[in-house]
Amino acid sequence: MRFFNTEGPNRVADHYTLPPLARWDLDAILRLIAQKKYFLLHAPRQTGKTTCLLALMEALNQAGQYRAVYANIEAVQAAREDLALGMATLCSVLGRAARQSTGEQAPEEWLRQQGDRVAPGDRLAMLLEHWSASDPRPLILLLDEVDALIGDTLISLLRQLRAGYPQRPERFPQTVILCGVRDLRDYRIHARSEPEVITGGSAFNIKAKSLRLGDFSRAEVQALLQEHTRETGQAFTPEALERVWTLTQGQPWLVNALAYETCFERPEGRDRSRPIDCGMIEQAKEQLILDRVTHLDQLADKLREERVRRIIEPMLAGTALGPVPEADRDYLVDLGLLRRAPSGGLVVSNPIYREVLPRMLAGGPQDSLPQIAPSWLNADGTLNLEQLLTAFLAFWRQHGEPLLGSAPYHEIAPHLVLMAFLHRVINGGGSLEREYAIGAGRMDLRLRYGQVSLGIELKVWRTGRADPLAEGLAQLDRYLDGLGLDSGWLVIFDRRNGQPPIAQRTRCEDDTSPAGRRIRVIRA
Repeated sequence: MRFFNTEGPNRVADHYTLPPLARWDLDAILRLIAQKKYFLLHAPRQTGKTTCLLALMEALNQAGQYRAVYANIEAVQAAREDLALGMATLCSVLGRAARQSTGEQAPEEWLRQQGDRVAPGDRLAMLLEHWSASDPRPLILLLDEVDALIGDTLISLLRQLRAGYPQRPERFPQTVILCGVRDLRDYRIHARSEPEVITGGSAFNIKAKSLRLGDFSRAEVQALLQEHTRETGQAFTPEALERVWTLTQGQPWLVNALAYETCFERPEGRDRSRPIDCGMIEQAKEQLILDRVTHLDQLADKLREERVRRIIEPMLAGTALGPVPEADRDYLVDLGLLRRAPSGGLVVSNPIYREVLPRMLAGGPQDSLPQIAPSWLNADGTLNLEQLLTAFLAFWRQHGEPLLGSAPYHEIAPHLVLMAFLHRVINGGGSLEREYAIGAGRMDLRLRYGQVSLGIELKVWRTGRADPLAEGLAQLDRYLDGLGLDSGWLVIFDRRNGQPPIAQRTRCEDDTSPAGRRIRVIRA
């Protein structure tokens, strides 16, 4: 029985699979190959790049006009700045790939006879010259994970390809496709011999195009899920189909992971007589986040990079982006972390990522929390909002100051500590939803616990700014209106210079919003 794949390239015999080449403009790719162009394919991790490259290789080889060889060259990364080891590893990988893809022995024979006699900086070019000339059919080379290489090894690869380019197709590959997560413009390379940063463009200025493999469309998400229905008879309700699209926005790994968790891991989903409903999808989404699956952990790891922090921190804080270089903005889009909204501006790529980013950042404060008795619960286990408010104020006065230092992003440290506290409150028995955006001026939270729902708005009072109370009350009105609630919390973190300690300035007061809602204003 086939299943939804979350590891490595798809195999049609094993995995539910959309036609890989249908995700590309195949005519455009074939035209580039016919024109003897070198180009790039890039997309975020686990979006189907390798599956598409393997399908392209198979299609080209079946047509018989070309020899197409796919090679994953990630192993070369281990050589780092060791050019001799890097080129030896790269050529060895290509030799094996030729034998496995087309049965050709020429590259490995050349390496045995000539390889050690050639300088590392020329070895790849001479191998490709010999290989290309060994058969009248033009050679098409598909190199995957190119951006895993660093330093001198990557520079040498790009420059040897550039040097041999004029000899194509008789004595050099007719087309080379470089594939990776990032576009070539982001290949920022330091060579030991050159102190300046070398960009990918300057080392490989023969590139004709840079193609991006997109996410699934709404129709493609539904088509993939219906593969499961055709094979097992288990249907997805229309609401469940729509929820998968909404949560993932078509990110291929997320679609597969959410469907696999729902249909193959959860007991209710394994009952093929039961249709997959929206509640099952929600439970699977929460489990993926709680399990910190590898894909989501990789995203969380990126949050430590300074160029990522420069964008994610103001986004979470709701402030303006400021003078962030375009290269940094493009980098986060290439990673798949953010996307450019049709209406303009950068937004988090999908609701699952939007949930993961602040939750991962709140991990440090959450692990640093002291033991807190659940005084916010009634005797019957329901949530008591007044007791929750009392517990939070006591917690913040006693522990807020020292816990701020455990947050990795200084500007939103209070937000992260509050979220850590609220995660202790829900503790598997509820949920915490977040809304935030660049320039929004706030972060909104919705805490759900059983039948109780609480809308919270977080604002920051910064030095030189007016008290954000009036603005916050109006904004919270709009948020609560969307939630259908008639009361909520407005939390104002006072980050102005020269303020008394948190224990002294934390207080709560009642206020009324412009629409007449009862608001608990917490000044922290």
